[in-house]
Amino acid sequence: MNTTDDLRSIKIDSFLPHAPDKVWRALTEPDLMARWLMVPTDFKLAVGQQFTFQGIPVPRVNFDGIAHCEVLAFEAERMLCIRWGDREKTLLNSTVTWRLEPESDGTHLFMEHAGFDPESAMQQMSRKIMSGGWLPISQRLTELLDAQE
Repeated sequence: MNTTDDLRSIKIDSFLPHAPDKVWRALTEPDLMARWLMVPTDFKLAVGQQFTFQGIPVPRVNFDGIAHCEVLAFEAERMLCIRWGDREKTLLNSTVTWRLEPESDGTHLFMEHAGFDPESAMQQMSRKIMSGGWLPISQRLTELLDAQE
């Protein structure tokens, strides 16, 4: 699992020894999402679908534990892009994009959480906290897929 980091985004890429259709299901089926990411409510794979993820509140960055999301785009088994932010879209209005690329014996998964303002101390603190969170989340995805053999 490789990570790159800049002030505007969090990027993680990893190789998963699983077929793209299996990885796609984990990215888009609510019961599976809840096991590795966060508990979604009202998620449907449809552009424009608004939903929330329930997580752990982080008061120091004014995060109440609810990520307000919207499906922005998808291409089955290739890409999923969602808006990720707060209710008012004032503290953070970002995007999370997963891209899947088939490889001979699995899937290369790229994740980018983009839209952090380098000039905002609050958003940079959020980026730092989320950077530390996305790696364990990605590891839980790998564990979930491995357990489904």
